[in-house]
Amino acid sequence: MKKLAILFSLILIVSILPAQEKEQIVLECHKEMAKQAVHNMATGISNYFKTVQDSSERVEFLRTFLDPIRFYEDDTGYFYVYDYDCKNIFHAIQKGLQGNNLYDYQDPKGKYVIRELAEIAKNGGGFLGYYWNDPRTSTQQAKLGYVEPIPGTNYFIGDGVYLED
Repeated sequence: MKKLAILFSLILIVSILPAQEKEQIVLECHKEMAKQAVHNMATGISNYFKTVQDSSERVEFLRTFLDPIRFYEDDTGYFYVYDYDCKNIFHAIQKGLQGNNLYDYQDPKGKYVIRELAEIAKNGGGFLGYYWNDPRTSTQQAKLGYVEPIPGTNYFIGDGVYLED
């Protein structure tokens, strides 16, 4: 009962905040959700892969297991997996990317997105802002991605949240 009272108090406080502060709070919640989701998946996949050594079985597992998972209220949250050479192993929305090397892919602002994500993952994980195709609008939209290495593999996993320009 006490937790419910705290939740209602937080909802009330947020409801009276200016729009910009509300947006910042929502973004921080989305960032934390992205970080926790990626970390949990990376840990779970790593543990499962201790029993699966065949690379084709690993890829098949990733594609089957991660494919139906969506999150955020509009289902724009999904996972993607690359290897450190920037080859796409799995993408929940853009299946045509699977198997392709995106080392030279640049977003509309000239950022080498996958290269930078791979470097961040190699260094333990973190966030990167970039532009990516938004499944709601099929247009390039600002996105804040989060990636982490999948321990014991040459893969990294990520997700992200689309931002308002």
